[in-house]
Amino acid sequence: MAWRASLSRSVKEIRVLLCQSSPASAAAREFVKKNYGDIKARNPSLPFLVRECSGVQPQLWARYDMGVERCVQLDGLTEAQIDKKLEELAKAGESPKSK
Repeated sequence: MAWRASLSRSVKEIRVLLCQSSPASAAAREFVKKNYGDIKARNPSLPFLVRECSGVQPQLWARYDMGVERCVQLDGLTEAQIDKKLEELAKAGESPKSK
């Protein structure tokens, strides 16, 4: 998970949308509980927003330079799959110069 330490270099903001009680958001809630502290500790200036809304389908959003955003639906994914999706979003935001 070394990519987590460089997350703020490729992503300007992370948003997780989830429902407080729905089974569809259960894995997203657990992901936030278990990983929020580590991600914030490694990237203290990176906005990591958790938005709760009744009935919403779980989503993971990443905002990059110039306001470009990408979204991944999290419904049906496990915590490990959500972590992999975040890694993919982070790598998608890397500039060609850093590769």
